[in-house]
Amino acid sequence: MKKNIAVVAGGSSSEYVISLKSAGLIMDCIDTTRFNPYLVVIEKDQWYVKQADKTIPVNRADFSWEQQGNTIHFDGVYNIIHGTPGEDGKIQGYFDLLSIPYTGCNVLTSSITFNKSICKQLVRSHGITTPQSVVLRQHLPYTLDALVKDLHFPCFVKPNNGGSSFGASKVDQSEDLATAIDKAFEHDHEVLIEEYIQGRELTCGVYWTGEMARALPITEIVTNNAFFDFQAKYEGASEEITPARIDEETTERCQRLTERIYTLLGCRGLARLDYIVRDGELYFIEANTTPGCSPESIIPQQIRAADLDIKKIINDQLIS
Repeated sequence: MKKNIAVVAGGSSSEYVISLKSAGLIMDCIDTTRFNPYLVVIEKDQWYVKQADKTIPVNRADFSWEQQGNTIHFDGVYNIIHGTPGEDGKIQGYFDLLSIPYTGCNVLTSSITFNKSICKQLVRSHGITTPQSVVLRQHLPYTLDALVKDLHFPCFVKPNNGGSSFGASKVDQSEDLATAIDKAFEHDHEVLIEEYIQGRELTCGVYWTGEMARALPITEIVTNNAFFDFQAKYEGASEEITPARIDEETTERCQRLTERIYTLLGCRGLARLDYIVRDGELYFIEANTTPGCSPESIIPQQIRAADLDIKKIINDQLIS
């Protein structure tokens, strides 16, 4: 008997539209001889199953819905919500309470990796290099003069929780710091100020094979923007080169480091880890535990470069 699978997309963050695009590819990949996939859109005020031009409400009490007088329950979930509540542990906790299996990371790993500062502190405690940083919290006072005294410019200012670079700024001089902090606070209650590492930007996909982590080919990000912001990521203002133009030794180190961090954090499913390489040193930047999966996204590019079958990888997650 085929299992009913909810491909859960949407969310309540700025990455809503990207999530829906990713869901389209996932829906196309799911093996319909084994599964009945349904697109479930989660928004702040409504949850619904989307079928062609109609929407059917989802009962949040048990994550079921009605079809032609029958109550439909889901046997599993493919989570493709970027940002909250799909990448920060909230939706995982909900499905855990209902005993519904889901793809990707569990509550703890999702919560840790969504918080950039906590994630880097954990990784750094295992001897892995990360940029130096400081966190500001909205309810705690800080002195701009003290920050300027301790910081080196340029630096990055960004929301501590979230993705897609909304609210992020590269600050070249101290006079622009206050504006950048205010901008980041518009998107989160915590702000991360991070050392600027000038180097080559790399990102490495990784997935769980059922037995171990396996790194994908590395992508090099080249952008004329100040950094890899939303426009660079999703609106074509960057060049994504897969495999990256780095030597074999650096490639091997980056892939093994990616597998190590993925395993250390307890990740599952498809993920993507970002780095800056400077003078041969790999600086871990962040982990994306629900990365974009539209046809143009980096993860599908890397899967194609590895000559792997994306449909097999997607379906294997549903049975692992």
